[in-house]
Amino acid sequence: MSVVAIQSPSKYIQGAGVYDDIAKYLSPVANKFVILVDPFVLPLIKDRLEHNLSSHNISYIIVEFGGECCQTEVKRVMQLAIENHCLAILGIGGGKTLDTAKAVGFYAKYPIVLSPTVASTDAPCAALSVLYTDDGIFDSYLFLPNNADIVLIDTQIVANAPSRLLAAGMGDALATWFEARACHRSGAKTMAGELASATALSLAKFCFDTLMAEGRKAMIAVQNKVVTPAVERIVEANTYLSGVGFESGGLAAAHAVHNGLTTLDETHKYLHGEKVAFGVLTQLILENASDEELEQIVSFCYDLGLPISLSQIGVTTDIEKKMQKVANESCSDNDTMKNMPGNIQPKDVYAALIAANQYGENYLSRKNK
Repeated sequence: MSVVAIQSPSKYIQGAGVYDDIAKYLSPVANKFVILVDPFVLPLIKDRLEHNLSSHNISYIIVEFGGECCQTEVKRVMQLAIENHCLAILGIGGGKTLDTAKAVGFYAKYPIVLSPTVASTDAPCAALSVLYTDDGIFDSYLFLPNNADIVLIDTQIVANAPSRLLAAGMGDALATWFEARACHRSGAKTMAGELASATALSLAKFCFDTLMAEGRKAMIAVQNKVVTPAVERIVEANTYLSGVGFESGGLAAAHAVHNGLTTLDETHKYLHGEKVAFGVLTQLILENASDEELEQIVSFCYDLGLPISLSQIGVTTDIEKKMQKVANESCSDNDTMKNMPGNIQPKDVYAALIAANQYGENYLSRKNK
């Protein structure tokens, strides 16, 4: 008998302006929070946050995120929370800030509320934290027993963020269907602990279909700082559909390649979803995807400004040697390459990396003529 599982946040709230009512959603959770927030976001939301919380008699301390989701940062924030007798954690910001908040909540046994200010990853809806070393190299996944209690997104704040972040979120979400499909084919267990359910696979496919239908329109709107129906749908796809879809559908080559790429210093200035996008192209080459599917993905990435070649994520020298390193790292025992159908070896990944890069370069050459 096969066993399937699906998991998701207890409550997901999204809409333009909902941030102004954040205390309404926090008050049932606890009355004293440690608020971990991205430093560049804090000036934009501080007045509204303080006014809203004080009007509902919610106490809090504000801690500025240190910049890396690592054990050092998790311990620092947790110590401050315990010293100030906090009862819950609220994370406000991007993916690494939210992953840190989740890790703190896990170790301190706090309820967790996450308020993304960008739609650049699916981190808010995942019951895991991606931990890095202090220097930004992928370290490990911290698997959590539960998802966040609440995820709350103000889409106007997301629309005011740089459009590159929304594109990166689509790069991350782009992997959801292809990785879930691969896990379903191989029979791999998902982050939820069992096989992918029909619901999870449907959400993953719906995520992909939404990206294809709404992604380009949403980018135009966000480039002009406005919220349209396309923006709402892409924020939901990047955050909820991708989060639940990958966690309950599974991870495979695209994210393993991303993790391997983080071992190269020149890739550190590029966003998670940008590296995942190149990982998607690599996975499709590994799978020997059809020309039609490859062209659909490459043209989508090109239109959004997502990388389709190694040079677009900073890798321009010693490519063969570096891709051998990436291939080896992506096949490490603690990564998700093993969820791919077949017995994928580093030599297979190396070949796919080289071929994916050339495929992307050829596409760029055609477009630049």
